Amino acid sequence: MKRLLVLGVGNILMQDEGIGVHAINEFWKEKEDWKDADVDFIDGGTFTQDIFYLFEAYENILVLDIVRANQTPGTIFCLEENQLRKNKKQMLSLHDIDLLDSLGMAEMRGHRPYLRVVGIEPATIDWGTELTPPLAAAFPDYLKIVRKHINEILGSSDTA
Repeated sequence: MKRLLVLGVGNILMQDEGIGVHAINEFWKEKEDWKDADVDFIDGGTFTQDIFYLFEAYENILVLDIVRANQTPGTIFCLEENQLRKNKKQMLSLHDIDLLDSLGMAEMRGHRPYLRVVGIEPATIDWGTELTPPLAAAFPDYLKIVRKHINEILGSSDTA
């Protein structure tokens, strides 16, 4: 069993909605730099329940997505699974129900990984392939925070 799946979700045709996929594309560029081969980076796209079987192979899932919390666009959130379940008004994105359902399905099949989400407040979700200026400006900090979580989960302090 691998220790970590980093799952970027979102629709890159809908501006800020695609932040998770944009982040995964950046991590693919540096995949060779990670010392620990115990991590996979996957583009989950618009994420459906159909990929729950992937969860069975990992101890931890780190989801990269938008979070709608009526904060300033570009605000970064780090949420543990218990925070998602406690706050029923919290909207990750259109994928949040699929994500929690997939965890439940994996659990029914015998293994439930631990879930964390690193999300960011979107500015605009509309047709377009580029991040809006607020999210483009926050993107380097977003990646830095994601790297911190990856290193924390893998038990290391940096990449190669």
